[in-house]
Amino acid sequence: MTTNYTIPTQTRIGHVHLKVSNLQRSLEFYCDLLGFEITTMHGTEAAFISAGGYHHHIGLNTWYSKNFPLAHEKGVGLFHTAILYPTRKDLATIYSRILEADYPFTGAADHGVSQALYLNDPDNNGVELYWDRPKEDWLYNEDGTIVMYSAALDLEDLLKEIT
Repeated sequence: MTTNYTIPTQTRIGHVHLKVSNLQRSLEFYCDLLGFEITTMHGTEAAFISAGGYHHHIGLNTWYSKNFPLAHEKGVGLFHTAILYPTRKDLATIYSRILEADYPFTGAADHGVSQALYLNDPDNNGVELYWDRPKEDWLYNEDGTIVMYSAALDLEDLLKEIT
């Protein structure tokens, strides 16, 4: 390649498509627990789900993975799917919902630019639920790079958003 190329600034990651071992179990997690809606099904092997009527944010399929073992934490593959919530109150609401369902979290962090909750789906795929702080609140290093870190997230303070 002879010239530098910069991806357009309005580019977004449109969706993620996950191989799962049990479609119904995955739909229970992503739809019943997290609140996504099914937009279409392809027989009993694939489902496409979204937030707000988009064609799909997440695809789930068993085409090559039906009844296979869970994803291995130390193996090659997707680290996590990150789901961005529009407000901190929305993040607090899903946090409360997951607590009430007694579904296990794997972590929570304040990254400076965002606040995040971490859990695994039924196939052991990592899921990050997060809220971005307004860009004007981000901190920058002298060289212009963004200051990001992993600090403890004050979960009690997060719940104050909905109490």
